[in-house]
Amino acid sequence: MYNHLFQPISINGMILKNRIVATPTGDDFEEKALGGAALVIAGHAIVEPGRSSFASPEEPYPFAKYEREATRKKVLKIHKGGAKASIEIFHAGQDARTVDYAKGPSGFIRPDGVEVKEMDEALMEETLQWYAETAASARKIGFDSIFLHFGHGWLPAQFLSPHYNHRTDSYGGSIENRSRFPLRILETVRKAVGKDYPIDMRVSAYEWIEDSISFEDVMYFLKQAEQYVDTVQISSGIDKVFEANVHCITTNLEEEMPNLKWAKIAKQELKIPVSVVSAVMTPEMADEIIAKGYVDMVAFGRTLLADPNWPKKALEGHPEDIVPCLRCSNCYHISTDHWNVGCSVNPRYHNEEFIPSGLDLPEAKEKKHVVIVGGGPAGMKAAMTAYDRGHQVTLLEKESELGGMLRFIEKEAHKEEVKRLLNYYRTQMAKRKVEVRLNTEATPEFIKELQPDSLIVALGAVERILPIPGIDGSKVQLATKAIAYPEQLGQDIVILGGGSIGCEIGLELAEQGKNVSILELTDTLAANANSLYREALRQKFLQYENLHSLLKCGCSRIEEDVVVYKDEKGEEKSISYDNLILSTGLSAQKKLVEAFYGICKDTIAIGDCISPSNIMNANFEGFVAGLNI
Repeated sequence: MYNHLFQPISINGMILKNRIVATPTGDDFEEKALGGAALVIAGHAIVEPGRSSFASPEEPYPFAKYEREATRKKVLKIHKGGAKASIEIFHAGQDARTVDYAKGPSGFIRPDGVEVKEMDEALMEETLQWYAETAASARKIGFDSIFLHFGHGWLPAQFLSPHYNHRTDSYGGSIENRSRFPLRILETVRKAVGKDYPIDMRVSAYEWIEDSISFEDVMYFLKQAEQYVDTVQISSGIDKVFEANVHCITTNLEEEMPNLKWAKIAKQELKIPVSVVSAVMTPEMADEIIAKGYVDMVAFGRTLLADPNWPKKALEGHPEDIVPCLRCSNCYHISTDHWNVGCSVNPRYHNEEFIPSGLDLPEAKEKKHVVIVGGGPAGMKAAMTAYDRGHQVTLLEKESELGGMLRFIEKEAHKEEVKRLLNYYRTQMAKRKVEVRLNTEATPEFIKELQPDSLIVALGAVERILPIPGIDGSKVQLATKAIAYPEQLGQDIVILGGGSIGCEIGLELAEQGKNVSILELTDTLAANANSLYREALRQKFLQYENLHSLLKCGCSRIEEDVVVYKDEKGEEKSISYDNLILSTGLSAQKKLVEAFYGICKDTIAIGDCISPSNIMNANFEGFVAGLNI
């Protein structure tokens, strides 16, 4: 099973047991190694102290005297897990957070007032020496290889791209000139580490901004670079440019494996092994693209944050046990602005210091009968966790199938990842001996008959219906019904509410050729989503002339054939419609929840029934509820 994915490969003498590379995301190095990845890349090693970090001018240099022990432990953790260890070597160039000035291919004053100095020969030589020292130190401290970041708009990519490089000397203009300094870096690094040491390099095949480097020029550079490097990883996008960042960290609105089309060409034209990164979601996908000769290796980022044991589960023939990544980007600090960084499906990610691994759940000291009301994501996660700790679990669900709101969301376009998650939940519930009672309305009286030791209430939320005249009209539908029965909708659609669900419904209907208008009371579409998702949504919306957003507009009344609303100036206007879809959010069920308290000593309410939120919070609360019993 997946024979091509688990075939070993040798990279300049470094033998990898399979073709799975863990990219430099997160700090769970040992877990990724134990989970079966062949190569785990630690991130990141800044090149120049005080002048190359994108995070802080005080970021420590990992090979400074008093940082070496911590850096060495990264190597040991990865080796302890059975993987080879690599480290990302990184220079932010003109975008660095610096102690004084930044360096770049061209000089200018940044919006924050920092001077970016155009790199003359002296500054180039200074940077080259730091690259040499950093690479040599990585080898000396025990890393099996190094990973040079030449993509995503960082220093080497800044020289390569005419968007950043405006020089008129021998380092600017033609691709031959723009390649000159990046190639000097590679030559310097190769001399520093020797011929017998593996060097990997990431590039952006496409930057997704105007006046940037063409893919043809990227290929020119790679053909010059392969004399110095042993393998290359194909990515795309730019980190510091928001509209391009959504292509570094793609959302579910984009195609899966978006970089494969460029990786295939690189594989055909280069002599060195090629890997691809971004949205290779399943073992089947990874094995197929290796089997067909499109790439030699596959690099996984968020996939291994969602489930560090992804490789091991695939190797052992249990892909159904893999926790699927949703590509929600909540794990990315930029998309959340550091407010709520985490993983929607792995409660341990970013909480490692206080949340145990699923493989290390403490066995319950006292085995209890746990009753769970509600079979949505919170209820199912609580049931799975409680069962895995040794409790007897009974789950009650009033509908005919498990899933809660996911039952509707999975039917939307662009929701392949949610379908995988729902299948995962249902499969895991079936594999465990959890007593699931479908079509069962839970009442306090019925719960008492079950005599639970612990009760978890996860009723979910209900769709909010605003008191608007005409809202009970025959052409008005709730969002869930519109998702379930799109064939019943007419041509002209008005959606009341521009949250993420309303926007997703609108996008799908526009893709089908319907005329869609979204009425949103605030000035922001999908305000409940993270910023990268909103940007991806914005870019999608621009592709459809039949999709309109009316912001700062409140619905006044709904008539037989028109929706009457007031715009941001207070002027009354109207839109004709065949169907109006209500997507005005969810309401908690706190009063209903209160009725379940007092039945047993240990009762807790979790998920949307207390406060409507998202899958990440539902999953986390379910896990913690099952953990604490």
